[in-house]
Amino acid sequence: MTIQNPQNSIFLIDILLFTLFFLVMTLLAITTRKLYSLFQVPQCLINREYSQSPPTLENPYRAEDFLRILLVEYLPPHIFDIVSKDLKRFGKRIANEIEAIGLQAELEQPVLVQYSAWGERIDQVMTSHAWKQLKDISAEEGLVSIPYERTHGEYSRIHQAAKLHLFSPSSGLYNCPLAMTDGAAKLIKEENITSLMSTAFLSLISRKPTEFWTSGQWMTERMGGSDVSGGTETVAVKQIDESYKLYGQKWFTSAVDSEMAFTLARIQQPDQSNDKQLSLFYLETKLENGTYNAIQIDKLKNKLGTRQLPTAELTLTGSVAQIIGRPKRGVSQISHMLTITRLHNSLAATGAMRRILQLACDYAKKRQAFGSPLFKHPLHVRTLANLEIRTIKATAFALDVSRLMGLVEDSRSSNNNIILLRILTPLLKMYTAKEAVHVISEGLECFGGQGYIEDTGLPRLLRDAQVLPIWEGTTNIQCLDVLRVHASTDGEWFSVFSDVIKQRIRKASSAGTDIACIAEKLSGDLTMFTMLMEPMFADSVMFETASRDIAFRLCNLYISSLFLEYASTKNARRIMMYIADQTTNQISTTVGGIHEYGESARKGNLQLLYSKDK
Repeated sequence: MTIQNPQNSIFLIDILLFTLFFLVMTLLAITTRKLYSLFQVPQCLINREYSQSPPTLENPYRAEDFLRILLVEYLPPHIFDIVSKDLKRFGKRIANEIEAIGLQAELEQPVLVQYSAWGERIDQVMTSHAWKQLKDISAEEGLVSIPYERTHGEYSRIHQAAKLHLFSPSSGLYNCPLAMTDGAAKLIKEENITSLMSTAFLSLISRKPTEFWTSGQWMTERMGGSDVSGGTETVAVKQIDESYKLYGQKWFTSAVDSEMAFTLARIQQPDQSNDKQLSLFYLETKLENGTYNAIQIDKLKNKLGTRQLPTAELTLTGSVAQIIGRPKRGVSQISHMLTITRLHNSLAATGAMRRILQLACDYAKKRQAFGSPLFKHPLHVRTLANLEIRTIKATAFALDVSRLMGLVEDSRSSNNNIILLRILTPLLKMYTAKEAVHVISEGLECFGGQGYIEDTGLPRLLRDAQVLPIWEGTTNIQCLDVLRVHASTDGEWFSVFSDVIKQRIRKASSAGTDIACIAEKLSGDLTMFTMLMEPMFADSVMFETASRDIAFRLCNLYISSLFLEYASTKNARRIMMYIADQTTNQISTTVGGIHEYGESARKGNLQLLYSKDK
């Protein structure tokens, strides 16, 4: 009988178990690999990481051919060379430095600290380092000082306008305090306020950052809005030393960190009654010891856009102020500021339009869709081309009004130019503001979903643009200003306006067949418009009802004549004639017939909006 060794049996069992384990694991591995292959993402997709190239901001002056064309039209050759060199340098600074600072100002928004840790009321508005840098840059670049230095005489305003046009979309909204600062300097100069010429005026136009001041423009109150005359409740109490103390609330004060401000108030008489007419006052926001001049900052506004800009509600609790000029002339005096700030508003509009278009055109070269870059798709190109034409028209309008302002400031200008500037300023502000909102909104669509993403920085352009039709008077307020010009000039403005257009038509009529045809068409439009205006002049209510449509038609007439004039010059470009023709074609569709503005139509409008029985 044979006896087996137990150790040999255990060894054989181990080998069998190991072999079985190996076979099971191999089978499992094969099965798992087959299952994985069924759900595996193709290798070509795993290894590819897609990212879209963003639009690039190049030197905005070099990128805008039409701005250079306009400057060649308006400036003598030797002045153009100087201005163009400055704009090239400034454009490079915008792209390489200022744009990033402006974006940082958006990220680091102002904060109001009302109380110290120990309970003391301090009302400190904390602004970012970027915001302070933008102030220094504004001084260095002479963005306020250029038209007062008068280096280029009557062309100085054009130089300034071109720089503001380039600067505004990268300015982090510092263009707003610059507008009011320019307006304050203009007011001091026009009113010849000798007490401020050697102090505040020099600070407002300084190129030295350590000496440069900005100014506020405190008009809006709780009841006021655009109705400044009817809604101002601030009271000015005269003191023994001939100064005044102001008491009241200012509801919408932008750039509250400014060193000074002009504001309106009613002087309190000895019998405690207040003047019906408003007077203009100058005040410095802080006293010599660095504390506020009896100014309480109640809150910072939470706004749709312009968030970089500290806009506040203020309470004046006896702020020391100086009366400007004679009492009861405040509204007419403050108009100097409004003319300037409306021009700045328009340049902010044209600058933002150009910026969104510059980025959209660059993006169209980088973005692939449906197998080819966007700029290869005819519909997309047509969309961009339409935005380009609207931007060109608005820019030309703004530069022409800047030219006109330079002429008026040169003191050699005729009374007709003064009247023309008075009527064109509200029209320009209205037109460019409305165009900016449309162009920028359409421009965002050119980026698809990315145009809606805050991280791209693009939506900021639209949010900030939405203030343009509101600040310094809404669209309807600008239209009513046309009525005020009509009343103040006894209708003379229309003759002045028409004569300018007729002069351009006569010049174009002898410049070639194609241009003569456009001139003839514009002449017919002007004749029809004049006939339309006759019953408006006789009926003030009808004039007011139609004033919005009339205002836009006035803009189209003027812009069409402007491009007709450009097309008539020896250096004319084809685009000038095209825009003149296109704008002329739009004129006849702007204003409806008389029946649209009559009494029955007005009643119908009220019924449509407020009647329950529609």
